[in-house]
Amino acid sequence: MDIQTIYQETIKFAATKHQEQKQTIPGTNLPYIVHVSNVAMEVMIAAPYSPDFNLGFAVQVALLHDTLEDTSATMEDLTAIFGQHVAIAVSALTKSDTLPSSEKMQDSLNRIKLQPKEVWAVKLADRITNLQKPPLHWDVAKRNDYRNESIILLDELTGGNPYLEERLGKKIMTYEL
Repeated sequence: MDIQTIYQETIKFAATKHQEQKQTIPGTNLPYIVHVSNVAMEVMIAAPYSPDFNLGFAVQVALLHDTLEDTSATMEDLTAIFGQHVAIAVSALTKSDTLPSSEKMQDSLNRIKLQPKEVWAVKLADRITNLQKPPLHWDVAKRNDYRNESIILLDELTGGNPYLEERLGKKIMTYEL
């Protein structure tokens, strides 16, 4: 299947699921699908700089990366429509509701590191996208915590995608505190 068809079929599913929740990007009125499409864009731009990169798989995972965490989509839905490989990758990017907040990110990073490098790339791209101007309701402490968490994420996923690692490093350096 060509990348355009993969993108279109996947974004329609993701958009429908996020729209059901009436999700917007925090601190904006933009529909949440803008975020996931920006993550996919980061991945698509990184692909030519990433040897042996499965772009179709990465785009699907990028567009679906928040569906298990934020929508009514289930592992069964993702497996039936996109296959087990994609569903497992999206699951690795999903924070566990059963853990204390302080353990969620490390648990997810541990699961991501067991996945193909395309999944690492999606997590890096997600954080690049999230390091835009912080929501107005975040105080300095929250912005500083998010920046520090981004540094840990970059350190943990170093070696996954040098192009996106460099972009994330630059975003961290210029993040507004």
